[in-house]
Amino acid sequence: MVTLRRYVPADCDATVEIFLRAIREVASKDYTPAQIEAWAQVDDRQAWAERRSNRPTWIAEAADLPIGFADLESDGHLDMMFVHPGHQGIGAATALLRRIEAQARALGLSGTFTEASLTARPFVERRGFVVLARQSVEKRGQALTNFRMGKLLP
Repeated sequence: MVTLRRYVPADCDATVEIFLRAIREVASKDYTPAQIEAWAQVDDRQAWAERRSNRPTWIAEAADLPIGFADLESDGHLDMMFVHPGHQGIGAATALLRRIEAQARALGLSGTFTEASLTARPFVERRGFVVLARQSVEKRGQALTNFRMGKLLP
């Protein structure tokens, strides 16, 4: 069973691990090894922790262990949503996305948007997001394709 709770500073290491493992073990089917190496890095854990603490961020847990996380910026931007590779397909991402959408509504926003990776695009499309633009972003000298996607909230 997946439960959600708010991020606390002690979650920093767990969220970094989830982020890195999700990219290296899940997104690696859609990106080259060089792209994965460029993307899967956290240079400043303090800045990472501050970003998670300074915005609504939720942790998905299973058996009281962090297995995923998502955060929302005040303009409706779903900045990050990652689930540990060992816990894919059990509803963690769906629960996190529902919480993000509920928070966006609580903030009075009419929609939310994200930059979905090749890997994440099918998931968010099945949940009502539409592609607004295909993008190429540079990470440490590597070009990675992603998609600016949006969803209007009822």
